[in-house]
Amino acid sequence: MSSVDIKQVQTKFDLKKFIDFHYDLYAGNKYDVPNLFSDEMNTLRKDRNAAFDFCEAEYYLAYRDGKIVGRVAAIINTHANEAWGRKCVRFGWIDFIDDIEVSKALLKAVADYGRRKGMDEIVGPLGFTDMDPEGMLTAGYDRLGTMPTIYNYPYYPEHMEKMGGWDKDNDYVEYYLPVPEKIPEKYANVSKIVEERYNLHVKKLTRDDIFKRGYGDKVFQVINDTYSHLYGYSKLTERQVQQYTKMYLQYIDLDLVTLIEDWNKDRKVVGVGISLPSLSLALQKCRRGRLLPFGWWHVLRALKFHKTPAVDLLLIGVLPEYRSKGANSLLFSDLIPRYQKYGFKWGETQVEMETNESVQSQWGPLNPVLHKRRRCYKRKL
Repeated sequence: MSSVDIKQVQTKFDLKKFIDFHYDLYAGNKYDVPNLFSDEMNTLRKDRNAAFDFCEAEYYLAYRDGKIVGRVAAIINTHANEAWGRKCVRFGWIDFIDDIEVSKALLKAVADYGRRKGMDEIVGPLGFTDMDPEGMLTAGYDRLGTMPTIYNYPYYPEHMEKMGGWDKDNDYVEYYLPVPEKIPEKYANVSKIVEERYNLHVKKLTRDDIFKRGYGDKVFQVINDTYSHLYGYSKLTERQVQQYTKMYLQYIDLDLVTLIEDWNKDRKVVGVGISLPSLSLALQKCRRGRLLPFGWWHVLRALKFHKTPAVDLLLIGVLPEYRSKGANSLLFSDLIPRYQKYGFKWGETQVEMETNESVQSQWGPLNPVLHKRRRCYKRKL
């Protein structure tokens, strides 16, 4: 058996090969949802991703006999390390053929990078921030993936176990949520109480609200405050907020975005629900992640005309002091009729920490089905 050669990505052409390897490895897989090539390029390029204000990274390709057989990103998020008192190098964007020599070589490259940078631990899969996909799929291989998450073959976690020395750092769960025929009674009743007792109300956005009245900043301030205590989270910077506002809120259907305001506190935004028509089937029709020649049409049909059976619950956040007041019921009472109107059959939650019972309990009236699990691994260097 020939050895595995690890080469660092140095040029834009190398980065193209790094991105394209995933399309090659998963060609024809009916569960994998490939990201758009342009989105991957924007995330991985240091001159385009605002996360590089506080992150550093290197990318590696694994070769055997001149052929690419694996890839991985080595990432250091200095903000997260400082916030959590750790010295971690992250591995992300990891893909490899079913050959443990390849997976070992890739993770060794990340570990070596981390040691050179003074890190004492390797963790992953993680991206630059929580806005990137995270967690290796460990259950749910026969379920269609989603745009914001990672799909991987079952042999990935098998390699992690065979290598030894890798421990669980964090586990995630994801839920399948059937769209009900009517608003669950619990949501409807609690919503009325919340409005009357606490003076909390739904706010629907316009583009002017977002880009002229500062609501883009308000949305991501709630996300920062809501997620601050979650595993590995690093607060979004002002430049990231500007970037994500353009990325998520410039083209999204605002009918599927709901805010909760506290009218007792000058209409302070205290809750956010951002959902998106599922792009899973549309992205599978984008050849090698490209919108041209015809991929753009499938994406447009899903985004604008809602020609998709599912909706992704992209970001759900309620400030801690408002969760016990039932503010999330207002979000669901507003959004569920819109899901019904567009003909969505089910929704998908995004990754949630398995220990986050307060978040998981909110899905109860929707008859949730736990259908995917993920794991982040850790190992001392």
